[in-house]
Amino acid sequence: MVELVGGAAALAAPGKPRAEWAGALRHLRRDPVLKRVIRQIGPCTLEPVPREPYEALVRAIAHQQVHGRAAEAILGRFLALFPGHAFPPPGLVLALPPEAMRTCGFSGSKVAAIRDIAEKAAGGLVPTREGCAGLSDAALIERLVAIRGVGRWTVEMLLIFTLGRPDVLPVDDFGVREGWRVAAGLDEQPKPKALAEIGLAWGPWRSAAAWYLWRAADAAKRSVFKPQ
Repeated sequence: MVELVGGAAALAAPGKPRAEWAGALRHLRRDPVLKRVIRQIGPCTLEPVPREPYEALVRAIAHQQVHGRAAEAILGRFLALFPGHAFPPPGLVLALPPEAMRTCGFSGSKVAAIRDIAEKAAGGLVPTREGCAGLSDAALIERLVAIRGVGRWTVEMLLIFTLGRPDVLPVDDFGVREGWRVAAGLDEQPKPKALAEIGLAWGPWRSAAAWYLWRAADAAKRSVFKPQ
């Protein structure tokens, strides 16, 4: 399920090639479909942004169902309420009246979700970046989907783009399934379960595979991707 408007596509935008993905590319080229994608897209430039999970989740909520520029404008007004802080700690967010958050442009449901994230972060349910090191992908997903407004897809984006976990395949993501459809020359997108089975062979580099499928879907929209 896609929870951001253009969120994953923006996060997966091209950047500088990263040498650490060389092993991933050697492995993924064993799949003939991904081999064609890699040949057309080029080196993997996936680079996580090292934020605290609490901040990443708040930012994800801000972007849900809102286009990127609008979400960043709302976040800018929110951050301006906390001078002297690059990002407000949970305690300050909880001390802020909900009405003040609404004036930033957050909906009532987003205010409730952000406050729940802050509460869970203050209580320790949302681990620090350091604390995440001792938790598996599955454990983090199970833990964080208990937070209001946070679904599995949001946690998978956190795992890939914040924590840099290398083996995450968000099979419910429209762009990932569309990327496989165009790359494999299919008439329809694969069902999530079917793509999960296909993706087993891509481990332990499924995050890079997802990145390539996002790029393939984006290239297909611009009519610059050729499946054969």
